Amino acid sequence: MNRLLVVRHGQTEWNIAGRIQGSTDIDLDETGRAQAAEAAPELAVYEPTRIISSDLRRAVDTARPVADITGVEIELDKRLRERAYGPWEGLTQQEIAERFPEDHRRWRAQEPLQHPEIETWADLHRRTADAVRDIVESDVDGTAIVVCHGGSARQIVGGILDWDQTPTSSLSGMDNAHWADLRRMRSGKWRLYGYNLGVPAPSTIGQHLLAKGQQAGR
Repeated sequence: MNRLLVVRHGQTEWNIAGRIQGSTDIDLDETGRAQAAEAAPELAVYEPTRIISSDLRRAVDTARPVADITGVEIELDKRLRERAYGPWEGLTQQEIAERFPEDHRRWRAQEPLQHPEIETWADLHRRTADAVRDIVESDVDGTAIVVCHGGSARQIVGGILDWDQTPTSSLSGMDNAHWADLRRMRSGKWRLYGYNLGVPAPSTIGQHLLAKGQQAGR
């Protein structure tokens, strides 16, 4: 593969409620299904030769409309799942702060969490990197669409650009049903051509950041 589109799933009820989803299998809500349908024609323009999705329903159901348009079969890979948050899943930040105050403090400070049931960023990075390595080293040429989650998407982007955890963590989370555009150069190196692209999709990172800055100034 010489191009990757890393797509975050559409909206869920837990997104709106501010609940940690992690590995919990949550459906898209009505807005999320509409977002997936709206994004599908834009993603189909890239003419993907593969569509690979996390096996969680919110990702699969985001991938399905573009698969229907292109006729490309969805491949499932559980290594693309979101970070597993163990006992935090289903909780809001306020509930986490009340029940797990020290780990919540560490989380807000971007320090490693101590709870043994919460997956580390390093482990998430390793498993998503393994999945992406299998994709980019496959014999299939062209563009692959990878549908996953907010945290796993960030790790995939950072991993393919060979960033360590510090710059990877500085990336903002992508909006629902938005994507990153990564392309492999003749040298073999990967470059980020767009981040948090959506409908309507800005054509460059710079345009997106400019739009964000203009919104912040209002």
